[in-house]
Amino acid sequence: MCISSLFMIMKKVCSITQESFIVRDEDIKIYERLWVSIPTISPNERQKVRMAWRNDRVFYHRTCDFSGDNIIAMYPQKTIYPVYHPDIWWSDKWNAMNYSQEYDENKSFFAQWYELLKKVPRPWVDLVNCENSLYCNYCGDDKNCYLDIAWEWNEECYYNLFTKYSNYSVDGTFVYHSENMYECINCYKSYNLKYCKKVADSSDCLFSYDLKGCKHCILSSGLRNKSYCIENIEYSKEDYEKKIKEIDLGNKKVLDTYIKAWHNLMESSIHKYAGMLNCDHVVWDDLADSKNVYHGFNVWECEDCSYLYDVLEAKKCVDLNYSLYHPENSVELISTLNLKLSAFNSASHFSTSIFYCQQCDHSNNLFGCIWLQNKEYCILNKQYSKEQYEKLKEKIIDKMKQDWEWWKFFPASMSPFGYNETVASEYFPLDKEKATSTWFNWSDYEPPLPKVEKIIPADKLPDHISDIPDDILNWAIRCELTDKPFRIIAQELKFYRKHNLPVPRRHPDTRHADRTKLRNPRELFERNCDKCEKDIQTTYAPERKETVYCEECYHKEIY
Repeated sequence: MCISSLFMIMKKVCSITQESFIVRDEDIKIYERLWVSIPTISPNERQKVRMAWRNDRVFYHRTCDFSGDNIIAMYPQKTIYPVYHPDIWWSDKWNAMNYSQEYDENKSFFAQWYELLKKVPRPWVDLVNCENSLYCNYCGDDKNCYLDIAWEWNEECYYNLFTKYSNYSVDGTFVYHSENMYECINCYKSYNLKYCKKVADSSDCLFSYDLKGCKHCILSSGLRNKSYCIENIEYSKEDYEKKIKEIDLGNKKVLDTYIKAWHNLMESSIHKYAGMLNCDHVVWDDLADSKNVYHGFNVWECEDCSYLYDVLEAKKCVDLNYSLYHPENSVELISTLNLKLSAFNSASHFSTSIFYCQQCDHSNNLFGCIWLQNKEYCILNKQYSKEQYEKLKEKIIDKMKQDWEWWKFFPASMSPFGYNETVASEYFPLDKEKATSTWFNWSDYEPPLPKVEKIIPADKLPDHISDIPDDILNWAIRCELTDKPFRIIAQELKFYRKHNLPVPRRHPDTRHADRTKLRNPRELFERNCDKCEKDIQTTYAPERKETVYCEECYHKEIY
């Protein structure tokens, strides 16, 4: 079904790339409600700028600018603003209102906001109520986790992205409500899976794809409520257990053989054109319980929205990344919780009618503020009466319109991060020359070599987990692909031994990139159903080898 038959649209041309993009009638109403002009650059260009403000996984050893104590932070030592240890940042030893500025109508708003940005201290990383989880970021209520990025309520989880309500998940991407998971992608409510993708309500499965309600399956795909299957052939429990005992995944060579077979299985499987569950009038992929959503990716319980990426429970919103818990009537948000009637914000939560703010929580009617809590009617961290605020806000917006600033997110050139440190580089890769020529920053930082007894090449590790000595905790391993050294932590080694898995030969960042490559791009393509030849829009490019079915043909085949 074509897009124009689903939505009433306005077509625009991006002023940067000259590519065409769409603005829905519903989006225009949202812009008008917030006094925001219709954007003149494409959704991808808008998203690049937002994502250039989010560093998920680059950490620095540095000192707290208040106490001098050593800390781990997502900002380097010489970043543009002070960085505080959490004990200081959450204390009453400093006050963000003390950095307030008078608005100067003779200067651009962004120039004044940047001056404020450089003064107000920042927290080391974005953690809330976490225990023994220092090397994590954008997480809440984690316990004993390591390099767990974005999400909450996990315990003993390592090297994950968007893992939630899970225990003992290692090297996972989008794993929810699960336990004992390894190298899994988009897996939900499952137990003891290894190398699985798009598996739900299942347990004890290996190297499988697109399973639901299954148990004890190996190298299987497209099964529903099946047990004891190998390559989609059902066995007796006794025969299955006999065969699985012959598989020694603790041997690296054996594991590599099965990983290759898993990749071949996924390529040869039947693929549904898009991942949608209980949706109506939606376009793109990985949506659930949503209605009237145009261009949504990893979206749950959203309605009347456009251009959403990793968003939950949004209504009447446009251009959101990593925004959760009922955002409503808002545009251009990243890393936010529960914002309403707001625009152009990052890392701000539980607030209403805030604009151009960062890390402001539980507040209303703010403009251009940084790290204010439980405040109202403030501009550039300065307190005003309601009448003063409304009058000055209108004046600032008028000036921003004259300066062509009003409809834009914070300029990427003001970000404290290099483009190559941010999530923008994962979805929109650019080399240094291209990034810096288009106003993005770049980081040439090279982390120091780890202080260990020795650094060994990955190919010098013993093939079998049983031959890995305890001393490996005192070594670093040189990644087999990038040569970047990395360490194994004690909890991780315990997990590999318990589950009979080899020690990884690749750096955690490389493993994350490998999983990202196994997920479809955030791009729509026109192609035909490989069964009935019906026109479909899908994230599977036409030249790809996979067999892709429309919804009707997929359900007939699988169910």
